[in-house]
Amino acid sequence: MSRGGVQGFQKDRLSQILAARRLTQVQLASMVDVSSATISKWRAGSQAPERDALERLAGVVNVTPEWFTRAPGAKLSLPLFRSNASAHVAARAMLEARLEWAQDVAVALMEYVDYPDVNLPARDYTDPEEITNEDIEKAASECRDLWRLGRSAIQDLALAVEGAGVIVVREETGIAQIEGLSAWSETLGRPLILLSADKNNGYRSRFDLAHEVGHLILHRHIQRTTDNARHKMMEAQAHRFAGAFLLPAETFASEVRVPPTLDDLLLLKRRWGVSAAAIIMRLKALELLDEDGALMLFKRRSARWGAKSEPGDEDRLPEQPRLLRRTIDLLVEEKVMPLEAIPRHIGLAARDVEALAGLPEGYFQGKANVVEFARLKAPKKQVDDQPARGSKVVPFRPGSKS
Repeated sequence: MSRGGVQGFQKDRLSQILAARRLTQVQLASMVDVSSATISKWRAGSQAPERDALERLAGVVNVTPEWFTRAPGAKLSLPLFRSNASAHVAARAMLEARLEWAQDVAVALMEYVDYPDVNLPARDYTDPEEITNEDIEKAASECRDLWRLGRSAIQDLALAVEGAGVIVVREETGIAQIEGLSAWSETLGRPLILLSADKNNGYRSRFDLAHEVGHLILHRHIQRTTDNARHKMMEAQAHRFAGAFLLPAETFASEVRVPPTLDDLLLLKRRWGVSAAAIIMRLKALELLDEDGALMLFKRRSARWGAKSEPGDEDRLPEQPRLLRRTIDLLVEEKVMPLEAIPRHIGLAARDVEALAGLPEGYFQGKANVVEFARLKAPKKQVDDQPARGSKVVPFRPGSKS
């Protein structure tokens, strides 16, 4: 129990901000001009900062003082990270904190709008060893059917994922080794996906997004593990899902001349929006290439283009999430909330809200390009079927431009 200091100080917020800003206790203590032992007491909850210390703390980590008195939302389900290496512990903690902040943003906006209903295939696997390749193919097909995507190339995967009720965030993380993470939010009743924007490659970004959708569907009820073999199995399953979802067997296989040349792969890459490397892996999964054939193509690819990039990588820009951005636009356009009040309502710095919601830097200093996506909540029905006094029902007009 804390003694003295600000009432209601949330110690978990301090741990969260240390992770999000990638600061050590010693670094933060120096910035706030207190001892490291004091920071330890604040984190343990045995002491709370005085008002002036809280003001300094909030100032150096760029949040409002009041943010430290808000109880964090319910913990997200544990994400499954692409990299399980111990060297990335701090990086994973930072990304988890950013995903928790995305939850905070979505929760704050949910008071005013209705997000699209969650529409994902339901699977109840509790062990990755239960999941067969046939199960993964079926889940990918079912997902396309639910989203009415047919079996052709998907034009905008980010739009389809958000239309299925998933909160998608894409921001620069400074961590090239971890392309994305996803988790289910009990508070929101929906999942969130965070994608790294550090690599400006639309082909890679689409595959990363499909990979995270695979985790959300296949591994929702599977406990996370530090066991490397189990971890690799789950990663391979999410990869298989991404390939099956983006390159459906029925139509994709009929377009491929086997064995393909590298030039064939580049044509398929542009048509389907998937890298040549991922196409080779999909051909192997469909048994259109055997192990030796796939290895030969990979060797030719590396010899001709190098291991890390391919021709045309810059031709396709990464797809941008829209849901949170358009929701904020809608609130401002319909005068539900003043522009400058939105970061204060959420409690985070304007720059953090801009990054998480995909808004341009400086947006909260002067707004432009208003577009709509979500629907404003209708007022609660009155006994006499009349709108509540002073309420305003704003019609949702679909088809607005991005």
